[in-house]
Amino acid sequence: MPPQCAHRHMTCIDTKTPAALLREYEQELLQQIIPFWTRHGIDREHGGLLSGLDRDGSLIDTDKAVWLQGRAAWTFATLHDTVERNGEWLDASARCLQFIRKHCRSETGKLYFQVTREGRPLRMRRYFFSEAFAAMGGAVYAKAAGDQRAADEAVDYFKNYLRSLKPGGLAPKIEPQTRPVQGVASQMMLIVIAQELRAALGDVTVDGDTCSGWIGQAVDTIGRVFYKPELSALMEIVAADGSVIDHFDGRTLNPGHAIECAWFILHEARHRKDERMARLGLSILDCMWARGWDGEFGGLFSYTDLKGLPVQEYNADMKFWWPHNEAEIATLLAWRMTRDPKYAGWHRQVRAWSRKVFADPVHGEWFGYAHRDGAISTRLKGNMWKGPFHIPRMLLYCARLMRETVNETDSNIPKHHAAHPACSSETPA
Repeated sequence: MPPQCAHRHMTCIDTKTPAALLREYEQELLQQIIPFWTRHGIDREHGGLLSGLDRDGSLIDTDKAVWLQGRAAWTFATLHDTVERNGEWLDASARCLQFIRKHCRSETGKLYFQVTREGRPLRMRRYFFSEAFAAMGGAVYAKAAGDQRAADEAVDYFKNYLRSLKPGGLAPKIEPQTRPVQGVASQMMLIVIAQELRAALGDVTVDGDTCSGWIGQAVDTIGRVFYKPELSALMEIVAADGSVIDHFDGRTLNPGHAIECAWFILHEARHRKDERMARLGLSILDCMWARGWDGEFGGLFSYTDLKGLPVQEYNADMKFWWPHNEAEIATLLAWRMTRDPKYAGWHRQVRAWSRKVFADPVHGEWFGYAHRDGAISTRLKGNMWKGPFHIPRMLLYCARLMRETVNETDSNIPKHHAAHPACSSETPA
């Protein structure tokens, strides 16, 4: 059991007091992570974000990921809105959204996945995740800047994302006549997009339902279709009827993805004071931590197999930065909601392992990719997927939870010790 701190009804986290951990999260965010991206990532010539960066921030590739334009817009606008009114951050967010607006829309209105530095199209992909992140970034920027155009665009991006979920809205990846499938990714993204729009713009109605309504539908689908309590797993894909597909793809689990889904659900449960939803989020976290954590070397596997069989992905036993960010949020949020020392212990594990492996004390930011034993596989700090999003989001969210803990203002949701059988019945003093 973790050591007890002097604050009533609190358990120390990471062998530190909540106040000390709050300071560490804020310092890492504002001294190690964000300065790296404001110095090296903002394209002051052509707009938007550059992400092909070497360890020291040197630019080694100038193509731009459209995903990362929306993600960076979210990060910098959130910093401006919640940390400090900083014109540099607000300008960085605006640059990313303007770059999307000017250069990243195809003739059909669908956003590209990859463009050149100047904004010439390079690659279109079948899914609508560029729209998802543009919606999130636009909504938060609209709130931070009081920009109605950005708000309207965010709603339009969300509408396009919702259309992709309807029959015929997304080209199938697998031949539907042979093996129809459905994936959890689109549902978990639906949750977080709608949560961000609701937080920034209010519970607006989009395509016939409120943001809260869309979130409720997605959580229900995840609980009914993708979460298999009898198998202790959250599936990535299932058959059209929700059954398990006993092939490589169908058995492949993504622990980081599932743990991210768990904290989206826990966040919503806390918002609604919904005990049933909280139990779902905690159960997903519990089973996918057990399946994902590497008991020998530490860290989370990228992929595992439902039956414990070999996984076909060649990078299955690698450790990526972002699942550890999601696990750090999920375990701390679970601890805040339950005060179960188990989650405090998991939080200490993932936090310590991440800093030991990924953090770069020399140049700031984190490396993104490690081998199973924790040896860094590439010195890249950014690419088409890694930019200023997962790490800043984790640090912002965890700092917020620690600030609540310091102020002892958490009255959002009842404790779950009795309701969730995996939770300890012990109440920290």
